[in-house]
Amino acid sequence: MIDPEREAARITSFTRAELKAAGRCRIVVGLSGGLDSAVVARLCVRAAGAGNVFGFLLPYRTSSPESIEHGRAVAEGAGISCKTIEITPAVEALGTMLPTEHRVGLGNRMARVRMIVLYDRSAALDALVAGTGNRTEALLGYTTLHGDSACGFAPIVHLYKSQVRQLASYLGVPEAVIAKPPSADLWLGQTDEGELGLTYDEADRLLFNRFDLGKSDIQLAEMGFAPETIGRIAELVARSEFKRRMPHSPSGAG
Repeated sequence: MIDPEREAARITSFTRAELKAAGRCRIVVGLSGGLDSAVVARLCVRAAGAGNVFGFLLPYRTSSPESIEHGRAVAEGAGISCKTIEITPAVEALGTMLPTEHRVGLGNRMARVRMIVLYDRSAALDALVAGTGNRTEALLGYTTLHGDSACGFAPIVHLYKSQVRQLASYLGVPEAVIAKPPSADLWLGQTDEGELGLTYDEADRLLFNRFDLGKSDIQLAEMGFAPETIGRIAELVARSEFKRRMPHSPSGAG
């Protein structure tokens, strides 16, 4: 649990400091129609003012109409400008050059094309790109390098998904956005929890006890976590370590 009022104030102060350090006053944020980007958009408005926050909807041809509708509702509720840029032509051009039938590969391309657009617009607007990733996604590696993980600053990456949901309620994010199943909207019917094989609430509870409280596998099992769940989480964290650190280099060699 968090104190939403205190956390919102802390993130607002952090965002203002990041803008000042970068010599910028504007922010670009990709609006997916989901919880995380809705929270980030509202926090950015608190930090920079609605006139300095620019939202972008970046749908692919298979994107859910509901996601687009929710993204627009988030922008309207936050009082920010919102532009839609269809990414289908760019993604399919890559598909012509590098054919793939792998859904994850296609999803990664979509995420990276979206970030190309956001960084292009940030340069045009002299703005910083706001990250929308949370701590649960970061620890589990549920993110695309140089895609949704790319950003100028990361205002909610220290918060677990359940904590982001708390913050969303405090900030007045539409209930339809808070309540719907989390999804990267990469293909029809795709959900985060379906891909991960467990709920965010379950993952958050386990991750918090492991990484914040330092509990062992034995202690986690005593709390009621199934051994297969403990093992799956441990594997996801280990396999995605490379996503959470700067690339290694042979420094000092020679």
